[in-house]
Amino acid sequence: MPQALREIKGLGEKRIKALENAGIRELADFLDFLPLKYLDYTRLKRLSECSEGEEAVLRLALAGRPSQARVNGRMLTRASFFDGTDKISITWFNQPWMFKTLVNEPELLVYGRVETLRGARVLSQPRIVSEMVVTPVYRTIQGVPAKLVRELAELALDQTRVEETLPAALIERFDLMGRARAIRQAHFPDTTELLERALRRLKFEDMLCFMLNALMSKNSEASGAVIRKNEAGIARFLESLPYELTGAQKRVLDEILTDMASPKAMARLVQGDVGSGKTIVAFCAMYLAALSGWQSALMAPTEILASQHYQTALKVLEPLGVRCALLTGGTPAPAKKQIYEGLRCGEIQAVFGTHALISKGVEHCDLGLAITDEQHRFGVRQRTALGLKGNSPNVLVMSATPIPRTMALIMYGDLDISVIDELPPGRKPVKTRIVPESKREALYCFIMEEVRRGRQAYIVCPLVEESEETDAENATELYDELARTALKDARVALVHGKMKSEEKDKVLSDFAGGRTDVLVSTTVIEVGINVPNATVMVVEDAHRFGLAQLHQLRGRVGRGEEEAWCFLVSGETQRLKILSQTNDGFLIAEKDMELRGPGDIFGTRQSGAAGGLNADALKDTELLYQVHALAKEITSTHTPDAEKLKMTAQNWLRGKNEVVFSQN
Repeated sequence: MPQALREIKGLGEKRIKALENAGIRELADFLDFLPLKYLDYTRLKRLSECSEGEEAVLRLALAGRPSQARVNGRMLTRASFFDGTDKISITWFNQPWMFKTLVNEPELLVYGRVETLRGARVLSQPRIVSEMVVTPVYRTIQGVPAKLVRELAELALDQTRVEETLPAALIERFDLMGRARAIRQAHFPDTTELLERALRRLKFEDMLCFMLNALMSKNSEASGAVIRKNEAGIARFLESLPYELTGAQKRVLDEILTDMASPKAMARLVQGDVGSGKTIVAFCAMYLAALSGWQSALMAPTEILASQHYQTALKVLEPLGVRCALLTGGTPAPAKKQIYEGLRCGEIQAVFGTHALISKGVEHCDLGLAITDEQHRFGVRQRTALGLKGNSPNVLVMSATPIPRTMALIMYGDLDISVIDELPPGRKPVKTRIVPESKREALYCFIMEEVRRGRQAYIVCPLVEESEETDAENATELYDELARTALKDARVALVHGKMKSEEKDKVLSDFAGGRTDVLVSTTVIEVGINVPNATVMVVEDAHRFGLAQLHQLRGRVGRGEEEAWCFLVSGETQRLKILSQTNDGFLIAEKDMELRGPGDIFGTRQSGAAGGLNADALKDTELLYQVHALAKEITSTHTPDAEKLKMTAQNWLRGKNEVVFSQN
């Protein structure tokens, strides 16, 4: 019998509640709660071998006396070190004891990110390494200490019987580690080599289950909601727009409408670079769904993006007679109740929202079209859950994160693919420049020039507030500084994800309405913010962002007729040079995959909320192709093992594991 959390000695009610909120309801759930990352303390590196931004273990000797001072309310301990090949300066924040430690221990092992500041090597807040092992780092659970999470994971491994979910022949054929050993090594690896083998086994199973579901769905002959290709309705919708669709938009719209008119449910991915006009194509499909008597739902990853879609719908769909609603986690209970009732009785024809759309209370009268925006931010189960709210509705998935076509065919194997490969007329490519720290003053002068011309600017930081883990630029502190100094003559505002929804919406609304000149923010503005008057995007500590994310941020400017600029504040790196040389999102995606593997493109957790593998682990492209070929082989055969594997895949999608090949 599964052991309930309440049966674990010493685990109080508050911690049990916190664990349940994280998706952990019994001890065995910890098996799937895999570490978010691993700190490899086993491999020493020389400073001369470290590239910019690389995390490494270094053995360093103190070079001179350390210093300690209070700066802006923070206690800073600084010291210079030498490792025989190069010098490095290290800063510790709010750790006054470090001064005494350094005086008494002039040689130490540290782990941290090696960076360059004003031409010199620096480390901020490195960890002191006491034991050279591979250390798991779990996702933070508010109210549960990290040490307790590790202890509970270890207890789960000791007390839970792990069943094998793959046939022996498959394990031998692909040289896979057994499931029980793989899960143990994934939690507490003995070596980096065993960790790699364990993750390969678990990735293999996750990818196989995903692809089997995709192919079985693709091969299904299930009938779907038929949405007529109403020519008069299409003409009415297009005439209501203040602009004409591009050729690419018209082509993709025709593909969508043809799919929806067929007896088989549509399953289509629409890819389009930032600003290519995917949303208006989706709105036309929603309008035709309403004309045919069907409801539609559009799910976005953030409340801001969902709200923006809803506001656009009020201008585009409601004047055409489509009743719209917005449902998010922040929707007040009375309004939520009204929306639930409106969806049940069919009064609401188009609903926009976040993952709240897949919560238990949501029941549609006739859901005929399910749309997921920014698909890369949702797991496959979440996308599937939206479709399950109706009886085989048409499914449309939109993504502005370019994915190389061959990779997309595998990752979205259940979907046909459309690409909007043309930008609206008049849009100019955004000019991108890498800006070193020494040019910061000139950058602020340029921003003020744009402001005086009536233009607006974004300044994006990697952090919301000051962190003791890193000295990366944070939005709160930078906002305070700029509003007092370099940009004091501009109207500067601050927005970040920790603000209340109403406060956030007010700041964004003021910026969109031109009542603010400069918006200092985190990546909360990465998607869905449309301000044609914004001509400058500044990204602080740009090397800390993925290429795809930087490309998304750059897409927030250049939406009007004026020339637009994106400034990447950082030392020059190979990745940032790529971004400064091209605006082609698909080329950037290809290069990103070459440099860092496909993980940074997808960046989503494919498994359940409690844990599971992060798709960020998909570094092995060859494995991806192997598993895809195997999935095709399994779906075309009917041996006992093949049928069991199909059942395993279906159970995986539901978050269960009931099919057993052998026991350990």
